[in-house]
Amino acid sequence: MTGAKRKKKSLVWRKMHSLHCEDIKQWCRRRMPILEWAPRYSLKENLIPDAVSGLMLAIQQVTQGLAFAVLSSVHPVFGLYGSLFPAIIYAIFGMGRHVATGTFALTSLISANAVERLVPQMSHNFTLPSNSGVLGLSDFEMQRIGVAAAVSFLGGVIQVAMFMLQLGRATFLLTEPVISAMTTGAATHVVTSQVKFLLGMKMPYISGPLGFFYIYAYVFENIKSVQLEALLLSLLSIVVLVLVKELNEQFKRKIKVVLPVDLVLIIAASFACYCANMEYTYGLEVVGHIPEGIPPPRAPPMNILSEVITEAFGVALVGYVASLALAQGSAKKFKYSVDDNQEFLAHGLSNVIPSFFFCIPSAAAMGRTAGLYSTGAKTQVACLISCVLILIIIYAIGPLLYWLPMCVLASIIVVGLKGMLIQFRDLKKYWNVDKIDWSIWVSTYIFTICFAANVGLLFGVGCTIVIMIARFPRAKTLNLRSMKEMEYKVKTETDSESLQQVKIITVNNPLIFLNASKFHADLIKIIQKDNTTSQPLDDINKCEQNTLLNLVSNGSCNGESSQAHSSEGCTLILDCSGLAFFDYTGVSMLTQICMDCRSRSVDVLLAHCKASLVKAMQYSGNIESDKQVFFESVPAAIGAIHLNKNLSKLNEHSEV
Repeated sequence: MTGAKRKKKSLVWRKMHSLHCEDIKQWCRRRMPILEWAPRYSLKENLIPDAVSGLMLAIQQVTQGLAFAVLSSVHPVFGLYGSLFPAIIYAIFGMGRHVATGTFALTSLISANAVERLVPQMSHNFTLPSNSGVLGLSDFEMQRIGVAAAVSFLGGVIQVAMFMLQLGRATFLLTEPVISAMTTGAATHVVTSQVKFLLGMKMPYISGPLGFFYIYAYVFENIKSVQLEALLLSLLSIVVLVLVKELNEQFKRKIKVVLPVDLVLIIAASFACYCANMEYTYGLEVVGHIPEGIPPPRAPPMNILSEVITEAFGVALVGYVASLALAQGSAKKFKYSVDDNQEFLAHGLSNVIPSFFFCIPSAAAMGRTAGLYSTGAKTQVACLISCVLILIIIYAIGPLLYWLPMCVLASIIVVGLKGMLIQFRDLKKYWNVDKIDWSIWVSTYIFTICFAANVGLLFGVGCTIVIMIARFPRAKTLNLRSMKEMEYKVKTETDSESLQQVKIITVNNPLIFLNASKFHADLIKIIQKDNTTSQPLDDINKCEQNTLLNLVSNGSCNGESSQAHSSEGCTLILDCSGLAFFDYTGVSMLTQICMDCRSRSVDVLLAHCKASLVKAMQYSGNIESDKQVFFESVPAAIGAIHLNKNLSKLNEHSEV
């Protein structure tokens, strides 16, 4: 008896232990996505495109790393470190397969505020401990990177805390117009900060409210101090960069490897500056000494964390928002999912851990991510390969960059922000889709220009919440008593065969940023189900149960009324008579639904659409089709289905 009890206890213990180990494995896979995709990595299919993308990314990382380090008011070599360590951490913890993490213009600009405030030029009485002798740099440079590393550390801690509080779920408040306006305004700030290098002017650091306007006022007051050589070299660099990048974009389908114009320009400018001795002959400012190798890790100065908390919050919010937008965009483009909360952890650790290696704040950059798209990257292995190449550059090639002119670096920064600056074109789209979203974009941009990126972001989110509260009570619930009448008309006007593969979904609420993602997810779930049973049309109650998706005000589906099954080649009718109002996010999601369904061979027809909705969808995306999409009523849509089916049968008979 005792032996039986022991065996039973041992069996229970083994089951508990097995369950515990399985839970730990699942948790590790969920928190470290690299454990999920790395074992399934295909060397034959993915290594070559990842290697090519990694080579091109390394070139971008090096040039932008040097440039954004200067933007952050620290020595350029720290930009190389900032291009190495964050990319490794994100490859382990991040879910975006095509997201290039590293130095970032917006976070560098925010970090520069703290650096210039705590360690201004010609400062000698700063309270940080002395780091002289490290990397052969002056104590002044080490004090500056200490402040930038402290901003990175505290910003990462804030992001990890947001992950623990599950604040990733609140990202629905970050609508596309707010993110677009904030990033465009911040990019304008970055361009303004580079004016002194582009013109070769000596200018004091200007920041704070309305600092954008004070910088240009200073430039116009001291226009005679512009260095002609720097101006001409800047203009030449910008023209070459823009022209070659446009040619690369034009012929990217014909050539697999684009010309690394940034690297070519850096080599050519450095060689010309060395041969002509421009530093001394013309007084041209150059990068200067680049130390070789990586120093041992050291903790950021913790005694100044309370003094950089404002900049740390800015880095945490702005960096995460810009990075999440790129991760979601790549996930949508390549058909995989991204956990908003996991991205908080990935970017938080990408700031905390590298801060011990003298790194400036990091985030994902639009230009580098777009480069991964164009060069055909498959996974984060491309970023890891770029890290190996950056490591080689740090130990072997870095010191050769001494003669690189600062105006050329400034030109690379300005041209690299092209993707953000051209977002001005979105204004026309917002105006045609939803004028309230257009107003939010303009006001958020103005606040970002007048104050800072984090202030503009908070203002945009606040405006979104206020407008949502004001608009949502106007929503009307569709009265469903007309459903039987509609089914009766359908059955009398068409035959039963054409209705067996038709699903009618009634939208009973506004379609805005609050419920757009859930609406899309619920529809895709229904479409993906297999149609295992036929649908009897004479049973009206069952028809209502199987064809009606009643959306409640929070965008979720009623589980009892969404038991519909779908099959390939079926038709989905969205009855939009209950769609009280919409915003740009809602219209974009509706357009995305049409495109996703089309890729699954499911035709989507929209009935009872207002003229404003039709116009908005035509402006927001590509929904062109050889078939009619918009109909005045559900019976009209089903009649069109019946007509198309008869035409297809007639064509089949004629072919026979």
